[in-house]
Amino acid sequence: MTKFYSSLDEIKREIQAGGITVEGLVKNYLAQIKSNAHLNAFNEVFETEALANAKTVDARIKAGTAGRLAGMVIGIKDNICYKGHKVTASSKILDGFTSVYSSTIVERLLAEDAVIIGRCNCDEFAMGASNENSYYGPVKNAANTKRVAGGSSGGSAVAVQANLCHAAIGTDTGGSVRQPASFCGLVGLKPTYGSISRHGIIAYASSFDQVGPITRSVEDAALLLEVMAGADEYDSTLSQSPVPKYTGTLASDKSKKKIAYLQEAISSPGVDDEVKSAMVQYIDKLRAEGHTVKPIAFEYLDYIVPTYYILAMAEASSNLARYDGVHYGYRSPQATDLQSTYKRSRSEGFGKEVKRRIMLGTFVLSAGYYDAYYAKAQKVRRLIKEKTDSLLEEFDFILTPTAPEPAFPLGKKEKDPVVMYLYDIFTVQASLAGVPAISLPAGTNNEGLPLGVQLLTKRFAEQELLNFSKYFLTL
Repeated sequence: MTKFYSSLDEIKREIQAGGITVEGLVKNYLAQIKSNAHLNAFNEVFETEALANAKTVDARIKAGTAGRLAGMVIGIKDNICYKGHKVTASSKILDGFTSVYSSTIVERLLAEDAVIIGRCNCDEFAMGASNENSYYGPVKNAANTKRVAGGSSGGSAVAVQANLCHAAIGTDTGGSVRQPASFCGLVGLKPTYGSISRHGIIAYASSFDQVGPITRSVEDAALLLEVMAGADEYDSTLSQSPVPKYTGTLASDKSKKKIAYLQEAISSPGVDDEVKSAMVQYIDKLRAEGHTVKPIAFEYLDYIVPTYYILAMAEASSNLARYDGVHYGYRSPQATDLQSTYKRSRSEGFGKEVKRRIMLGTFVLSAGYYDAYYAKAQKVRRLIKEKTDSLLEEFDFILTPTAPEPAFPLGKKEKDPVVMYLYDIFTVQASLAGVPAISLPAGTNNEGLPLGVQLLTKRFAEQELLNFSKYFLTL
């Protein structure tokens, strides 16, 4: 079994000591992937290429010319384009499609000598909270294979959890990096919207989508953010400010902070008792350390999930219109004319959850309902953002559970989409407000299932978030 390395620094020290090579690491991870195929974490493994790239990185390490990510073997979510490689967003409608260019983040990772070992399973078009909505089947949680991995970046999270690679890249629209990280006992970071280029990321909801790392340590999350972030001529929504040297100033921040926590997180009957207990323990520890920790009642909490889903589904219905059976991807063999090509290809190519969201999104954008739903949701989003910003002026951080309960059994929630959507209750606030948030491992429950807590902070205050997270994990 491959050794669990807590950080890239640990890997680098062992490489320098001659204890292992990058090629040896890749071989070990490939063996782990084969022995854990039942977890269904990868849609495709780049075995030959990863080994060849590892040899190249080893040579650069010996020559002293290696990049900052030399020694890091990573998986990328199957909605991230990599030139010459298949990318499907775990959907039948893109089955067999090969990307003709690489996303900006892939180019930046490769430029720093990361080795990409494969593409990770995910909910179809990143739509889901359990990774059960994949054309390639569900991903299973390594802590308990009868439990979900979380979604939509479930394959990315399980790949790190089960030691199939050192770190992974996911995308977070309403919690899709943070929630699976919580279910798998890992660090999951959603940066400020506009931090990392979305060029080459298959779009779900463009005003929410953000790339984020899933790692074992805060240090690795900081490093990956530093590498991937920054201006890109292909994404006009990005901040043009220079990227801070997150790793250069990363330190455990023990200074006294003002922290708010949602009162509902420890009073609502919809939150698991052991999740509540973990929250209370951290609140008590923080107070004992001298921090100011106060309960808040977020007045728009009941509107967060419906607002997010109205807007996200509307954007999805627009973004997914390009998959029509004409330009690329799946085309129904039963199609006989243009209309049947559209109807059959989309009906057969999309899964039921994607079709549900497209239809709901089309409905809220339709002439008779646009003002009643979409326009109103945009106004409520503004209120949620302003309230969140106001709280973060008064407090340094907002503390919540990442999810209302630990990983649930496979198939349990799938039959009721509304119940599944409510799993985003604590994660979508950061997405609606565009602020950074991080999920941190918070131990396990009495069944050995990982728990997670989440911290939110001000826009582009990732350095403060990472520094405090490093300290938080020592509590």
